[in-house]
Amino acid sequence: ATCVRIPVLSAHSESVYIETKEVAPIEEVKAAIAAFPGAVLEDDVAHQIYPQAIKAVGSRDTFVGRIRKDLDAEKGIHMWVVSDNLL
Repeated sequence: ATCVRIPVLSAHSESVYIETKEVAPIEEVKAAIAAFPGAVLEDDVAHQIYPQAIKAVGSRDTFVGRIRKDLDAEKGIHMWVVSDNLL
C-alpha cells in the first residue's frame, strides 16, 4: 500500500495493490466489497464518484473505489481506500 497525505485533519488515503490466487472478475470484487460490513463501495467513474478523505472524516466506514485490473499482472487488482485514521 502507498499512503497519500492530503490536507485533512483525520483521514488518509491509500493506493492498495493485491494479487489473488485465482483471476477475480472486477464485478465480483466490487460486489464482495459492497457486501462487507463497514465497507462502502464508491466506484462510479462516469459520475466521478470515488473515495475522498474529506468525506471519510468522522465516519467509521472504510470507503473503497477506483477498482481496476492491473495491466501487467493477470491476478493483480488496484484500488483506492480511504478512512478516518483516528477512529
